[in-house]
Amino acid sequence: MTLFKSTFIPLSAITLALTLASASALAQPPHDKGKKDKKQDHHHSSHQQDKHSITIEEAVVRSIFRDQRSYLEPAKPLPPGIRKNLARGKPLPPGIAKRFDDRLESRLPHYPGYDWRQVGTDAVLVSAATGIIESILLNVLN
Repeated sequence: MTLFKSTFIPLSAITLALTLASASALAQPPHDKGKKDKKQDHHHSSHQQDKHSITIEEAVVRSIFRDQRSYLEPAKPLPPGIRKNLARGKPLPPGIAKRFDDRLESRLPHYPGYDWRQVGTDAVLVSAATGIIESILLNVLN
């Protein structure tokens, strides 16, 4: 029994030490996955944004709305509380958006997976699948 006690305690200590050492080694990031310098992070994040965002020629779209005024319904500005919550990347609040006249919508730039909506005096490009706002053209309907 003494032999068991005399070997059990040192073996337990060694096992515990090896377990803790291997756990800390696994917790460290691999050499190539550690912190990157800030230039790399900035370049990577801007590339990610570019890959998912849509480029809208705002001047062209505003010109289309200006030229096609006859197809627009009269628009009233949104109440300030709702207008404040209207932002790119957020969901379009339910019940405030209207479809544009089909004749006007056919002249607007088409982006697959997105729809144009009238929200007060603004034109909003929204994801058809998720309802997330991609772009807002403020006061385009004034």
